[in-house]
Amino acid sequence: MRCVDAMNIDDLLLQPCPWLRGKDADNDVVISSRIRLARNLVGFPFPIRATEHDRRLVRDTVKHAIAEIFPENEYCFVDIQTLSLSDKEFLQERQLISPELVESNYSYAALIDRQERYCALVNAEDHLRIHAIESGLVPQKVWEQVNQTDNQLSSKLDYVFHTQYGFLTSRATNAGTGMKISMMLHLPALVATNELDKVARSLLKKNVVVSGLYGSPAHGDFFQAGNRVTLGKSEEELISKMTDLIPQIVGYERQARNFLLKSRRDIILDRCNRAVGVLRTARTISGIETMRHLSSLRLGIFAGLLEGFDIAAVNSLLLCTQPAHLQKMQGAELSQVDQDIARATYIRQKIG
Repeated sequence: MRCVDAMNIDDLLLQPCPWLRGKDADNDVVISSRIRLARNLVGFPFPIRATEHDRRLVRDTVKHAIAEIFPENEYCFVDIQTLSLSDKEFLQERQLISPELVESNYSYAALIDRQERYCALVNAEDHLRIHAIESGLVPQKVWEQVNQTDNQLSSKLDYVFHTQYGFLTSRATNAGTGMKISMMLHLPALVATNELDKVARSLLKKNVVVSGLYGSPAHGDFFQAGNRVTLGKSEEELISKMTDLIPQIVGYERQARNFLLKSRRDIILDRCNRAVGVLRTARTISGIETMRHLSSLRLGIFAGLLEGFDIAAVNSLLLCTQPAHLQKMQGAELSQVDQDIARATYIRQKIG
């Protein structure tokens, strides 16, 4: 088994990100589904209490187990602390590592499937954070993938498990199943009609949190919705709950879009056409402005106001216009000004 190097990470640029393909049901609103499992190993302090020596032992234990389970040509094992800051940010933008790992120099690592179907973080908030992500509203499909990966790892690793409380985790809210289900959502109409806060408050009462995709505030009307508590619920109950709730959000968003198209059609059409004009002609554009115009572009496509656009290509711009992706494609670190120029150039090439 070999560790990933810069060339391996660069290889990810050569393949389309599978959770952005945009061909699934409800993809007008639900861009992707993601499930994460938190696990800890018997005999080691939790990461929050661990020494660097403990972390290295956990990393090596997991690395050895992985070598016995997975064919070498199917995955990369990344020693994250050895990567450059830009490479860490690149992996974070692809949702393969958490934002907390970008600034850390501890002995973190990640098992990354070369097709980006699953990833397992080592020594993050828990010893293992196993997650899978797929395009569209497909929580059951994602669960089958992440459960398979978890079962493979648990055949070689001994997890901390309590007969009453389930899997023990660094945070009490993650105990039990250790499962976090989240959906990436595009909600431009709920934002435009000022209905999102009301929807988010009603979901919070059901322990589902809506947050900005890249932190707060949200840019471009893109959000994440995920369960807040796992204790006391089985995996099937959590999946069933999200399977019931997310379609409600989809319904609210579509109702709001229909309302806007009936009451403010010219305004919405103008917004979408202006977005196309800017994206096709801008010589410099910021990341925030890009997200805003891509939101309008997606809205226009799914509302039938714009034609001739491939939704997978539009979705990929959400990722490839992020700073680390731009710099990796350029093969150099870029100043903010140069990033904005490179971003505009890339967008013109893709949708011009």
